[in-house]
Amino acid sequence: MSRVGFVTEPLIVHSENVTYTQDEIVSEYNYLDSQVSGNVVSEVSKALTFKTSKKVPKTGILVVGWGGNNGSTLTGALLAHKHNLSWETSQGHKHPDYLGSICFSTSLKIGVNQDMHPVYCGLKDLVPMLDPKHLEVGGWDISRANLAQAVARSKVLSWEIQEKLTQHLSELEPLPSPYFPEWMPNPLPERADNLLQGTKQEILEEIRRNIRDFKTSKELEKVIVVWSANTEKNSSNYSNVNDTAQALLNAISQNRQEISVSNIFGVASVLENCIYINGSPHNIPKGLYELAETNGVPLIGDDFKSGQTKIASVMVDFLINSGLRLMSLVSYNGLGNNDTHSLSQPDTGTRELMKSQVLKAPVRDNPLIYQDLNPDHCAVMKFVPYLGDEKHTMFEFVSEIFMGGHNTIFLESNAEDSLLTAPVILDLVILTELFTRVQVKTPESQFASLHYQLGILGYLLKNSVSGEPGYSHFGQRQAILNLIRALVGLPPESFTLLEHKVTNLYT
Repeated sequence: MSRVGFVTEPLIVHSENVTYTQDEIVSEYNYLDSQVSGNVVSEVSKALTFKTSKKVPKTGILVVGWGGNNGSTLTGALLAHKHNLSWETSQGHKHPDYLGSICFSTSLKIGVNQDMHPVYCGLKDLVPMLDPKHLEVGGWDISRANLAQAVARSKVLSWEIQEKLTQHLSELEPLPSPYFPEWMPNPLPERADNLLQGTKQEILEEIRRNIRDFKTSKELEKVIVVWSANTEKNSSNYSNVNDTAQALLNAISQNRQEISVSNIFGVASVLENCIYINGSPHNIPKGLYELAETNGVPLIGDDFKSGQTKIASVMVDFLINSGLRLMSLVSYNGLGNNDTHSLSQPDTGTRELMKSQVLKAPVRDNPLIYQDLNPDHCAVMKFVPYLGDEKHTMFEFVSEIFMGGHNTIFLESNAEDSLLTAPVILDLVILTELFTRVQVKTPESQFASLHYQLGILGYLLKNSVSGEPGYSHFGQRQAILNLIRALVGLPPESFTLLEHKVTNLYT
């Protein structure tokens, strides 16, 4: 008999701290922390009230680079779920799944039963979340290939499911997209046959019309724009060009060359009140942040954290929190998709910079063993055409250990990159939509939305742009889970398991 319980229905919490109404979940939450002065530690607490709308709006995703590996794979997977398709592989009969999604494939402990055995539920059953089957998907691409052709070109999904999806995917054609080759480390003129032409102001207005038309035609209440196109060169913050919201709008109207394609999509999204998620490592200029904050529109980035960076984060946490002094982290990344081709060019170092973030917080948080020492970190991106979407990564972790010794760990990881990234995009869409339905207040304030950059989603992104100090892999994941627990009046998850360590704890 299993010693673990599992709740498969939406959770109902009976507590004086939570109230369920027809439209909302309201929870009273006491946020506990400690304040340190010298060597004196004092407990501090803050009473918070969370209010979460139960109404899940009809939502659509517009993907920039829809015909790329990520966008086409995600679209194919969503349609496979929607139409309940199955297929054969060399490993047997397969059905659509959500493996890789923390919303739909992970569980969390919600308490214990009468026998002191732990009880779990799925994350999606704590609060109302989007059903992926109801998501509408569209987007832009510089290639006019329909989504069936894009899926075939990417060679990610197996042949039989591609064949079954063809009738559904062939009806989907991307909207024309702007193409500024000077912003691309690796221009793709051979694919650029579906271009949105005009001045940058005219392009901005057309993209805004595209968003409005999509929202109207699909009868949507909310639209989320996801950048999944190739990585651009970084945007420098130029005075009176893109360093303020007004300067950025003026620069677009003046057709300034300092304005990139991603800048225009970001501005269009904010002006149309659409959440914008930057899934590439290129940066977002200050003016776009200001525009988003002023308009109260979520602006989230940067760079999907799909797999290899998570592995590095886990290992860094493990080594440093075991008291070992990690001094060298070297990774080699080989991949054959277009984004890697761009990132492997000499004038880009954006993803290497993002990956370097994994060492900053653990080193900063342990001055006991690091003091003024800084570990070496080298991340190499190489374009290997034959590998296609299969990413090959090799890690080397070198640590100083007890009494002058050394420990070296080698790891190898091979996986289809887009099959790791697609569920991350799905989680970002679902959690972003959820957190925009959340408001919070203190006794002294009025209800307000969460911070517009949603740093709570740092677990899914290489660079959480809110400026939060933490970068711990496990801490970032637990932050998401604990915030969702707070929305229904549950305390943060405790791993002490005192019910098994203190006699008659609940009697």
